[in-house]
Amino acid sequence: MDLTIVGATGLVGRKMIKVLEERNVAIDNFYAVASERSLGSEIGFRGQTHKVIGIDDVLEEAPDIAIFSAGAEISKKRAAEFAEINCYVIDNSSAWRMDDNVPLVIPEINGKSIKKGNFIIANPNCSTIQLLMALSPLHNKYGIKRVVVSTYQSVTGSGAKGIKQLLAERAKETTADKAYPHQIDMNLIPHAGDFVKDDYTSEEIKLVNETHKILDKDIALTATVVRVPVDGGHSEAVNIEFENDFDLFEVRRLLGAMPGIVVMDMPEANIYPMPVFAKDKDEVFVGRIRRDFSQAKSLNLWIVADNLRKGAATNAVQIAEYLIANEFVIK
Repeated sequence: MDLTIVGATGLVGRKMIKVLEERNVAIDNFYAVASERSLGSEIGFRGQTHKVIGIDDVLEEAPDIAIFSAGAEISKKRAAEFAEINCYVIDNSSAWRMDDNVPLVIPEINGKSIKKGNFIIANPNCSTIQLLMALSPLHNKYGIKRVVVSTYQSVTGSGAKGIKQLLAERAKETTADKAYPHQIDMNLIPHAGDFVKDDYTSEEIKLVNETHKILDKDIALTATVVRVPVDGGHSEAVNIEFENDFDLFEVRRLLGAMPGIVVMDMPEANIYPMPVFAKDKDEVFVGRIRRDFSQAKSLNLWIVADNLRKGAATNAVQIAEYLIANEFVIK
């Protein structure tokens, strides 16, 4: 089984390589692809050094799986070329997520939506993944009517540029190549993505649209996205109104039984999820589980996950594992 990462030298691409190594995915030939400025550089994978090659070069090798992490423009332009040679593309950008012919997949929730011949598969937005990992088992049991979510998103969501700006400001240095229109150190910015219709941002609209596509189109959802000066992962304060009433003990049991979820909910001992704890872990952590007494049948949750792991690299690798395990990829 031959696999390539397109965008292998980027922040998420390097994390994908690490996850592939950790999970020991069955790969015979690995190809690292990046932009022209990285061609010829070297990248390590399983103790071997690989020369970074161009996207046209890897097309000639006809890999079985291509994981794209090079941005929406590249994905929109080049993914179809891989699909035409029966290579399964797992795309980490927003390019294909809302295409009716492309499955948008969180393997624990809707892996079965992938059918043979779906040669382009979309990885959801990082904030969507951790949100729906927690919402899915609760929706199946109680039926979700409405969700209000506020996200507190790490600078790692803006790639190396976001980290560079934060560290430069923290060191009292200046950098011309900024990720944000304002200072991020010692600050919060209620703005991620671009402002679009009705003064919402594209990141906020993604949460709505992707929840509808993956979970249920009838769930009413509104979001506020905030960029925060941390690098461990994204956090979400979530208020859920259900169709049916719930039992808190059962809510905790359902969340704890969901693959990929870890319940951290012992407030009396100051135990609850935090980005500093979630960093470099694959699980989605849920805590501060409590009834909302201001509204019937309503629940509050606090959800934290490493946006570079389960929010991007790990979810993409899990899709690749699903393709292999279900014999979508056969030599």
